[in-house]
Amino acid sequence: MMLYLKSAIFAVISQGVFAVLVPLLLAGDRSVWAGPAAAAAGLLFALGVAVYARCAWDFVRFGRGTPAPMDAPRQLVTRGLYRYVRNPMYLAVLAIIAGWAVLFGSVAVAIYGVAIFAFLSLSLRFYEEPRLARQFGDEYAEYCERVGRWLPRRRNP
Repeated sequence: MMLYLKSAIFAVISQGVFAVLVPLLLAGDRSVWAGPAAAAAGLLFALGVAVYARCAWDFVRFGRGTPAPMDAPRQLVTRGLYRYVRNPMYLAVLAIIAGWAVLFGSVAVAIYGVAIFAFLSLSLRFYEEPRLARQFGDEYAEYCERVGRWLPRRRNP
């Protein structure tokens, strides 16, 4: 139960800053676009929150850890959404940021989302993936062969 609580606290603090506070500050004039834009933004928010919550749950349940780097999963999580892409949690955050960009019609928030994607891509390539390869060895290498970093791979029948 404590891992679930730690995971929830980390999500509220970290994603509250990166996926909510920064986009709101960047949006400037927070005039909300109505109609289809608001519906699309709502869909992106709902999808992002649901995916993030599921991934955090899977980290606790299957990995015996949390999304927090100081309490990371002790076992490689390859179930749930992680069987389709290696970074669904990051995609969830990007969906939330995209939702803000659409809701406010904000180019600044869209650029922020692109910058976050670039940062995550570099961070994954040069820090997180090498660390996971050292920690999980062949299991992680096989997982990378089967599952794409950002997009699902076509499965052979």
